[in-house]
Amino acid sequence: MKIAVIGTGYVGLVTAVVLADRGHDVITVDNNPEKLAKLRAGISPIYEPGVEDMLASTLATGRLTISDSVAEATQMSEIIFIAVGTPSWEDGSVDMAYVYQVAKEIGSQIKSYKIVVNKSTVPIGTGREVARILQEAGADAKNFDVISNPEFLREGSALKDTLEPDRIIIGSMVPDAADRLSEVYKSFDCPILKTTLESAELIKYASNCFLAVKISYINAFSRIAEICGADVADVAAGMGFDDRIGKKFLQAGLGWGGSCLPKDTLGLLATSREMGYDFGLLEAAVTVNNDQIDHFIDRIRTKLGGFNGKTVGLLGLAFKPNTDDIRYAKSLDIIQAVTAEGGKIRCHDPVAMDNVRSEIGVNDVVVFCNSGEEVAHDCDVLVLVTEWAIFKSMDYAQIANSMNEKILFDGRRALSPAEMESAGFEYFTVGSLHG
Repeated sequence: MKIAVIGTGYVGLVTAVVLADRGHDVITVDNNPEKLAKLRAGISPIYEPGVEDMLASTLATGRLTISDSVAEATQMSEIIFIAVGTPSWEDGSVDMAYVYQVAKEIGSQIKSYKIVVNKSTVPIGTGREVARILQEAGADAKNFDVISNPEFLREGSALKDTLEPDRIIIGSMVPDAADRLSEVYKSFDCPILKTTLESAELIKYASNCFLAVKISYINAFSRIAEICGADVADVAAGMGFDDRIGKKFLQAGLGWGGSCLPKDTLGLLATSREMGYDFGLLEAAVTVNNDQIDHFIDRIRTKLGGFNGKTVGLLGLAFKPNTDDIRYAKSLDIIQAVTAEGGKIRCHDPVAMDNVRSEIGVNDVVVFCNSGEEVAHDCDVLVLVTEWAIFKSMDYAQIANSMNEKILFDGRRALSPAEMESAGFEYFTVGSLHG
């Protein structure tokens, strides 16, 4: 099938290379000259395991082509995926400018029947608005149908999640169009749910926001565990044996980050307010999430007697392992708090350091190091922020001897308390006052 994918971010690029790999003829579009040059050279503009290899292979077979023209992509394709960014405004509502601009460009080029698919995460009602914009731009209503086909990929495992989905959601008001899109996914071994536009749009938000609530729930219990002397890992294990609850997303930590959960919780809250519904449950989950990192920073501050004149070592900067994404990364909160109070930062991340440099600029209070071992040198406290595998295998006994103070805060419960204490550290983690 001839397919266009507009946008080459995490969703767009992964969608394009996977569909091309499955035998479709895919043209993917971006308007950024630097990204286009990389893509044409087989270089992925995003860090995502496996994507660059698949990009190179699909370019080599000719199944994937790169373009800067929405008009070209529209004319050449039967199905057009819109996978552009939907960032948040300051009030949490979703900025739909990119989606609507692309819809306008597509609409001006539709001369024969097309299926236009919203792949980006968008507020409820977007499908109908895109249909209106397509017509306003010149497309005849009989020449298109609009479908909502939300993605459920996770950064760091996006390729696997796209190749092996739990489910595929197709929201359409026209059964024939839904059947046509389902043909694209016939090689994928998973349930396909066909539903209405609005239901599909809401399924995406409902799924992500449920996970956000679940994370905040266990993080709230981590706070109680610290007070009463329990261990939140045992609490989570005990809960997880109940198959009504399950074990996933019960790992206490520093709260959610990245491009999905922060944006989607705020987006659904904004949409709910517009609809006249006060979503207090989700509001509380956001509050718990924001408080979690503040509480963790305060524990470090208290242990050090303040940050002024202290050096804090950060192991990890990305919001999670296997990505260079620093959107809503907890490392940025720690850096801001420490440096604002007269402290210094030493840090290392395998792939995200350039993004942090771009975010905070070059200064003399944040030192980027070549390894975790280098980070620890002359630090007053070491903080595990991102649970990269390399940080789990370091020689912590040797590291402890290079520090001013042998204090370690594990923000991800990724290290063995007994091993850290044996290495000479005074060890602290989330959901337990001591290891």
